[in-house]
Amino acid sequence: MSVRTTTALAAAAVVLGTAAATVFGVGALLPGAQPRTADARTPDRTAGPVVLAHRGASGYAPENTLAAVDAAKALGIDWVENDVQRTKDGVLVVVHDTDLKRTTDVEEVFPDRAPWAVKDFTAAEIAQLDAGSWFGERFAETRVPTLTQFLHRLDRNRQKLLLEIKSPASYPGIERDILRVLRKEGWLGPSHVRNRLVIQSFGADSIKEVHALRPDVTTGFLGTPEVTDLPSYAAFTDQINPSYTTIGADYVAAVQRLKGPHGKRLRVNTWTVDSAADAAKVHAYGVDGIISNHPDVVRDATR
Repeated sequence: MSVRTTTALAAAAVVLGTAAATVFGVGALLPGAQPRTADARTPDRTAGPVVLAHRGASGYAPENTLAAVDAAKALGIDWVENDVQRTKDGVLVVVHDTDLKRTTDVEEVFPDRAPWAVKDFTAAEIAQLDAGSWFGERFAETRVPTLTQFLHRLDRNRQKLLLEIKSPASYPGIERDILRVLRKEGWLGPSHVRNRLVIQSFGADSIKEVHALRPDVTTGFLGTPEVTDLPSYAAFTDQINPSYTTIGADYVAAVQRLKGPHGKRLRVNTWTVDSAADAAKVHAYGVDGIISNHPDVVRDATR
């Protein structure tokens, strides 16, 4: 069987499995899915690295949508990564690009609003956009979720969140806004903070701000700092989360020799790994977690 055929079958299985999981409340209906533990809030105790669904299971459903969250659940994946930005009227929405062109029909709905930046649209305007048809017609009319809607779906699915603050320099004060929503939705309670939430960003200052405002929250820095600079990052972050193309076993070991602000060794979650071969390679480096558009492929390759 060709790789293309295998991928197509897997995608079809996800769609069918997601629907079945919604009806029957089980994620183990998909081939290769692992049974969920009795309480998804407990620490991961699997043999391999923690697997995180990049923008949801975005190899199988449109990224950063509730459909992608459900696809991750159907695959038995507890951890979901997303991207958060702020609308013109101050609502937090889950979308990756700083403009809306690639993943919505914004150019058709609002043809005179170039360059279609997220921050130039209200939440009501963004709610009108189709965020699924670009991925496949079966996802037509899928919407860009607000952070609140995203959190509700994760809670319903008993999943965990790796939240990325996207382009924080474009949204002054977004750290406080995110923490406010998380608090309102119960995500800053002890069980969520201990086991179900990590906040990360490419912006070191943004992560420093989160740590200053809520020192109990686990944080991650996205990037590959020089080894000599790692001790300074360990003062405010619990994770160093680099691209898999930038690391090796020595770098992972250098990160893990340090302890973060909570007195625990720094963790390494690497991205974005989509092939079994690359998953096996970074697993051999000793990484703690792997972020993937195809989390089932990574899980199967590292168990």
